[in-house]
Amino acid sequence: MKAPGSLPLYLQISELLIRDIASGRLIDGERLPPEREMAAQLGIAVGTLRQALADLADKGLLHRVQGSGNYIRAKADPSSVYAMFRLELAKGGGLPTARVLSVDRLPKDPRLPDFGTSPDGHRIRRLRFLSGTVAAVEEIWLDGSYIDRITPDDLSESLYLFYRERLNLWIARAEDRVGQGPLPDWAPPEFPHPPGTPLPLITRVSWARDGERAEASFTWYDPATTRYVARLK
Repeated sequence: MKAPGSLPLYLQISELLIRDIASGRLIDGERLPPEREMAAQLGIAVGTLRQALADLADKGLLHRVQGSGNYIRAKADPSSVYAMFRLELAKGGGLPTARVLSVDRLPKDPRLPDFGTSPDGHRIRRLRFLSGTVAAVEEIWLDGSYIDRITPDDLSESLYLFYRERLNLWIARAEDRVGQGPLPDWAPPEFPHPPGTPLPLITRVSWARDGERAEASFTWYDPATTRYVARLK
């Protein structure tokens, strides 16, 4: 069954490909594999892949040539709900999905970078997957001024999509600082490290289009399976 708030599978695949275009893994003019081969690689039906490719074509990111194949049309700033997601599998890529662990409104953690105007924030804890592989645990804090209450069922797998559709909040840019920190004690049992294990830690601050700091977060990821990747063009 599809998890509450998750994107339809064809849109998940479309978003995965858009993310690969934005990050430079897929370059302008690159020919995609034949559709049956590509669907098998992704573990999906050919019909689902064709829906995803049609979505890419509608967004101007794919040129479909009858009898020849599908060719990438790269844009400088493709619109994607995963445009700022920087974790990939060690072998490259990976379809991002998430499971919400908890959502609470609380006084802001003093360890967070300074952000927002409210003394409270919405603390969202999630387990992150990349193509079904457990990849990271996240603790995201949204400033309390944007909404009074959030429930797990409110959230889509992309928080930025939820922000846009429900709060009219567009995240325009973010700053990541990568260091190291102990895995917190709330990490679920399926995460492949015990609490307290030193792991790569991403501390992020995100800005809205009005220039205000809207969100801050901590992400601990598994270095055995996952990489933080920022490609320069």
